[in-house]
Amino acid sequence: MSRAALSEFALIARYLARPASGRADIVVDNGDDCAVIAPTSGHQLAISVDTSVVDVHFPAAAPPAAIGHRALAVALSDLAAMGARARWCTLALTLPEIDPDWLAGLGEGFHALAERCGCALIGGDVTRGSLSLSVTVHGELPTGSALTRAGAQVGDWIAVTGYPGRAAEGLARWQQGERDLAHPLLDAYLRPQPRLAAGEALRGLASAAIDVSDGLLADLGHLLRASGVGAQLDLEALPLATPLRATLDSDQVQRRVLAGGDDYELLVTLPPAALATAQQQLAALHLPLTPIGRIVAGEGVGGLPEAFVGLGGWDHFAERRA
Repeated sequence: MSRAALSEFALIARYLARPASGRADIVVDNGDDCAVIAPTSGHQLAISVDTSVVDVHFPAAAPPAAIGHRALAVALSDLAAMGARARWCTLALTLPEIDPDWLAGLGEGFHALAERCGCALIGGDVTRGSLSLSVTVHGELPTGSALTRAGAQVGDWIAVTGYPGRAAEGLARWQQGERDLAHPLLDAYLRPQPRLAAGEALRGLASAAIDVSDGLLADLGHLLRASGVGAQLDLEALPLATPLRATLDSDQVQRRVLAGGDDYELLVTLPPAALATAQQQLAALHLPLTPIGRIVAGEGVGGLPEAFVGLGGWDHFAERRA
């Protein structure tokens, strides 16, 4: 089919729409004016939206499968931070032109992650314009069990999943011309993994949670302000990925970890009695949970060298990312 002959509705049907395989929770699937869903009894809905814009959130030359994966992953990460299980999503896609091969790759990356996470694409929209993807995700969690940013208490541990800093170094390497998509640092940037299973495992254990999207320090600041507390960090405890330690000096590594962003790891606070259990729960998922500090009375973050004081994270109106 030629690009000219591929209408908006044919595009959706061919590359984006997929049947929900008879899921009982989807009463009316995509293809109608609205989808109709049936939430699980005794559960609440968690809903979030993220927009990914070309050359801001992802490079224009990135593989289309990675763009599709990444757009969904960053939205799902918000559900993970709340401890919600992913259930449904919608996609609003703006395209400058129709490229069937590119669209096939985009759909492949998006749907592969959606299916792995149990998240059905139930609707959306396609328009013409500068390339962007807006993904709205819907999740469920038992009533009253949502993790929020506002529950941290003095004495709690501060802990982070995985190895923050990898995505920021992956972006730096992309900008320097690295194109080996099998490289773990490029993969961390282009194909982040939403920590949905970890979020569910931490529900009922963590006192507060946030996902690391703008940078560990910046997102910790959001959590501290919401909880009305301060933090004392132990920089020696930061989990450092092997590829970072192998190629960067210690200050560079710490800057990647503390201010890099785009990791989509979970930053949580835990009562002292819950830390060991939380680590065991995540170890079963083959995911480390590393204590990096404690919650203290007051405000702000202590334990930072002078060069790191005031170190910020990503700000859409201060710089461009991709």
